[in-house]
Amino acid sequence: QVELVESGGESVQAGGSLRLSCTISGPTFKRYCMAWFRQTPGKEREAVAGIDDDGWTDYDDSVKGRFTISKDNAKNTLYLQMNTLKPEDTAVYTCAASTVACPRVELLYPYEYSYWGQGTQVTVSS
Repeated sequence: QVELVESGGESVQAGGSLRLSCTISGPTFKRYCMAWFRQTPGKEREAVAGIDDDGWTDYDDSVKGRFTISKDNAKNTLYLQMNTLKPEDTAVYTCAASTVACPRVELLYPYEYSYWGQGTQVTVSS
């Protein structure tokens, strides 16, 4: 069984930074494809960033150059470093994991992921 727990969400001023963490329990963590998604009330869930088991990354255009996804296999943890935050980044951020290999072109597609965390709230004020 795979369990994901996010942390690090809080309220910040526009222009600030946050680092989200997602701790994953389960075997062969390094073989997982993982991603961050976000959602605001009344809107569809949208992909933020994904990383495959080789460390290859992909980002939504809205966060390129500002956000960085990474993982520490030794700590079984996925990270999302968010810089130059904007009010439109306000959302519940959720991490997701797949226990099978993900095609790189599909890293940002929700259907690739079988396991999801509960989410952590990020609020950016202007």
